[in-house]
Amino acid sequence: MSDIHAALRRRIATLPASPGVYRMLDASGTVLYVGKAKQLKRRVASYFGRTLTPRHERLVSLIADIAVTVTRTEGEALLLESQLIKSLQPRFNILLRDDKSYPYILLTTHDRYPRLTFYRGPRQTAGRLFGPYASAWAVRETLHSLQKLFPVRQCEDGFFRHRSRPCLQYQIQRCTAPCVGLITPEQYAVDVARSVKFLDGRGEEVIDELIRLMDTAAAALDFERAAQIRDRIQTLRRVLERHAVSGEDGDLDLIATAHAAGIWCVQVFIVRRGRHLGNSAFFPKVPPDYDAAAVLAGFLAQFYATHELPETLIVSTLPDDVASLRAALSERAGRTVQLQSAVRGERARWLELARENARFAVQQRLDSHSGYARRFEALREAFDLSARPERLECFDISHTQGEHTVAACVVFDAEGPRSTDYRRFNITDMTPGDDYAALAQALTRRYRRLERGDYPIPDLIVIDGGRGQLNAVAQALAELGLDDFALTLIGVSKGPERRPGAERLWLLGHEVPVILPSDSPALHLIAHIRDEAHRFAITGHRQRRAKARVTSALEDIPGIGPKRRQRLLHHFGGLRGLAHAAVAEIAAVAGISQPLAERIHAAFHHDQA
Repeated sequence: MSDIHAALRRRIATLPASPGVYRMLDASGTVLYVGKAKQLKRRVASYFGRTLTPRHERLVSLIADIAVTVTRTEGEALLLESQLIKSLQPRFNILLRDDKSYPYILLTTHDRYPRLTFYRGPRQTAGRLFGPYASAWAVRETLHSLQKLFPVRQCEDGFFRHRSRPCLQYQIQRCTAPCVGLITPEQYAVDVARSVKFLDGRGEEVIDELIRLMDTAAAALDFERAAQIRDRIQTLRRVLERHAVSGEDGDLDLIATAHAAGIWCVQVFIVRRGRHLGNSAFFPKVPPDYDAAAVLAGFLAQFYATHELPETLIVSTLPDDVASLRAALSERAGRTVQLQSAVRGERARWLELARENARFAVQQRLDSHSGYARRFEALREAFDLSARPERLECFDISHTQGEHTVAACVVFDAEGPRSTDYRRFNITDMTPGDDYAALAQALTRRYRRLERGDYPIPDLIVIDGGRGQLNAVAQALAELGLDDFALTLIGVSKGPERRPGAERLWLLGHEVPVILPSDSPALHLIAHIRDEAHRFAITGHRQRRAKARVTSALEDIPGIGPKRRQRLLHHFGGLRGLAHAAVAEIAAVAGISQPLAERIHAAFHHDQA
């Protein structure tokens, strides 16, 4: 090891003093750790100093080689580090597993009557974005509040363009029916402007404007109108009070950590223009011996490499190398980003709230893990297994009269569902409706590469079905030569009255099913994974069926290729809008001639001929 480290020190001596990313590799070439540096040579050399933490000692003892990538700036290094951590998943890095982008509210700006809608995707899009919001629920709650306050449409374009009379939203006074011309664009623009002010955090301006309107209506003795405006003012005030952060008018995120029994939670509270837009809990995978400062450093670097940076980050603990991190984040944002920890007043109260939420989330995760551990142990006892199973995989089939068959595989371990390991299989080349063959094909495709180590070996496989399905699966596994793995198979079938809690459990080779008590934790676990597989299979089948309907309805028409199909669906907002369109409207689409428009119209209305 000393010879290796001597060679590494000679290698370090040749490194540049420029920004970049370094990768620590073991003897087999596996990446152990990815880091960024303002000065590569000095940062990498620090790992081979005389005083190291236990965590660094373990890392250094395994290093056999070092690879570096030079970048122009520290901000570029931050982005590259985040990308490499996600793709390589090094064992000594903090791994942020939930990397979903935040949702926004989108106001379309190209429509005559603009629309408010949920949006998740690239920031460069046609329209104006408001947010980000911490969750889809927060976006939908805000849209729901907006619809009661300012009747700006939220319906799909295809639905909007083909209305001949107002919809239910008009009847309950949550829309002004611009689809049928019951409001002019100029009148509609007033509500749009008020919605924008509200989303911009200028709700008080809207209240002042409404108060003036209420006074004008009262002075004109239009008391009914004045009462309606008064009610809207009261609703708006309640909404603002619920979301306002006292004393704040800027953009900031409050970030706090909590830790217990090996589980770390990072809680992120989002405040934009003085309004609290929600909070999210993240559970990064953290190697042993990391403290809160190191966890925050790793989390911030990865999280804000892909998420919007506010003006200020308020953290429960200042991260490691805070100056370097602040510089990298500021460079990425194109402006100064403040990192604060010692805060007072309202900010301190909100930071403590973030801490409390982080602690609560950790406790919930621990309770959930404990519950799953008890269920797995009960499963071992119920079936007299030699050891507690650690990984369960369950298969289910979904189809409609044998068409568009989809098989689903879901995975559970002692921590609960592992959704990243879920898989779906489009079943082909078999007799429609043959569930036995569909299950056999799914398991063959799933476990064909098991011996090569592409998938972890499950301790137990659950099949939604009885003895027939179980025998078909066992034969497929035998043909794959997986007998040596001693996989345990269980089939789950409904009881005589198909009541939940009365499921029959079939073991391979047994003529009589196992019937567990309805309150058995083992039965609850099997029912849970069976129901999850059923849900996942049905979702996949519906998606495949919908896609097939769209594809077949248009592909069967001569003269419709991929580009014209995409243009039609985009223009009419989907297949339903196209189905309700007149021939003249279809012919108005670029690239669609009058004869082709007539053929398209006839394809959707042949039943009415």
